[in-house]
Order: sequence, then structure tokens, then C-alpha cells
Amino acid sequence: MNRRTYAYLALTVAAALFGMTFVFVKDVLAVIPPLAFVGWRFLIGAVVLLALGRPSGRSVWRDGSIAGFVLFIGFAAQTIGLQSTSATNSGLITGLYVVFTPLIAAIAKRTSPAIATIAGASMSIVGLGALTLTQTLTLETGDVWTLVCAVAFALHIVILAYLAPRHKVVPFTAVQLAFVAFAGLALSALVEGSLSFPPSEAWPTLIATGLAVTAGAFLIQVWAQTIIGPSRTAIILAIEPLFAVVTAALVLGERLSVRGWIGAGLMIAGTYVVLVFAPPEDADIRTAEAISEAH
Repeated sequence: MNRRTYAYLALTVAAALFGMTFVFVKDVLAVIPPLAFVGWRFLIGAVVLLALGRPSGRSVWRDGSIAGFVLFIGFAAQTIGLQSTSATNSGLITGLYVVFTPLIAAIAKRTSPAIATIAGASMSIVGLGALTLTQTLTLETGDVWTLVCAVAFALHIVILAYLAPRHKVVPFTAVQLAFVAFAGLALSALVEGSLSFPPSEAWPTLIATGLAVTAGAFLIQVWAQTIIGPSRTAIILAIEPLFAVVTAALVLGERLSVRGWIGAGLMIAGTYVVLVFAPPEDADIRTAEAISEAH
């Protein structure tokens, strides 16, 4: 198999890990505050990657901190949102980053998004309303936080398209994780009142998410994107919400209403309109491949 095939298969595994995480994170938030969880989780992942590849030079710290800042916003918003929304909603709304990615990429390039991208985004927004709007036509607080998370994740993917090919994958990823860990623990001390050692009940989830998801799956994402580009990376990761919905149903017994299923269907359909009909970013892919092979 060639490098692209390995990248596609690895991203599928990463999507499964990302999707199953929603359920276990929601459960552990009963014993640890969200920002503290983000900080400790990413600290575990950062320690592992810093041991594998030590960052050197100002540029990797600068670029890693820029990407890490956006990544922190995404994970902090997602984890805070999970306190007051279902794991199912969190997974589905987070998955909207697939639709937001080409929109943000178009803005960054100062070009008009493709018609398919606009159509897919429109379907997804209508689906979001059906899934989350209350009878007073307002969004629940947890759903708003999760929507912020989806935008941040899309912005992060676009930023990686520009920054990741400049650096070796492991050190660059380690800096991002270290930034998220520092920001999470520092803000936890300021906002959540104290920064105590996590309770014993939290450690299984912290270790699993810190090693398998934060260090493992996220490293896969960064590596794969340098090979296949930002749009195709987002497309493969689009199956993440499906894993979230299935895991939430099996583990937590969460069920969607009829309106919720219609909304979920529209959101997923909108995602795959972008997947099937939006043009790929071939120029970005070729550039990323050429630079990544130099490392």
C-alpha cells in the first residue's frame, strides 16, 4: 500500500477513537471540572510526544503555539459543552467542522466557496436547528459551546495546512499538546477555583484519552494531513459523529426524537454533499506532500 492508503486507514481509526471519546468524557465530568480534565488529558499526551521528539528552534514553538491556541479553544469549548448537552448532540455538532473547513479555507484564500460547499453547509445548519432548537427557538448552552468547538476545529485544520508541512510531525504536535495542557491547567486554577490532583475515578479516562486519543489519534491526524491535505482529512474524519451516536446509544442509552433524527440526517447529508461534490484542494495536497517528504 502507498502512503495515501495508509493515511486513509489510519484516519479511520482516529475517527473511531475521537467518536467514542464523547461518551467517556461526559461520564468523567461528574468528578473533574472540564478545564482541569482538558489540562491533565493533554499533559499526558504532551509528555509522551515530548519524550519521542524534542522540539528545537523558535519556529516550531511559535507555529505549535499558534495551532495549540486554536486547538485549546476547540477542546475547552467541547468539554464545557458536554456538561449540559448529550454525547449524541456533542458528536453530531462537533462533526460540523467538516462543513466549516472548506468555508474557512475559502475565506483564507479570499475565494468564493464552491456551490456544493454552500449547499452542504445550508443543509447542515437546517439540520442543526432541527436537532438542537428548543420550543422557544433558542439553542441550549451546551450546544452553543459545541458549535464554537466545531468552528475552532475547522480553523485548526486550515491552520495545519499552512504550518504542519514546515515541521517534523512529532515535535510540532508535542508543542500543540503542551500549549493546550498549560492553558487548561492555568485557566482551571483561575476559573474553576483550584487545581488539585485528579481523583482516582478520573484516571482511567484521562490515561485512555491522553494516550490513545490525544497523543495517538491526534498525531495520526497531523501526519495524515501532510500527505492527503486538509479537505480529505476532514472528509475521512466525518465518520466521527457516527461512532459517537452509536457509542452513546450502546453505553448511555441515549436516543434521538423523530425531529432529532431528521436533524442528524440533514447534518450528515450536508457533510457528504461537501464530501462528494466539493472540489478537492489539489494544490494544497501537492504542496504538503512535497514539503513533508523533505522531513
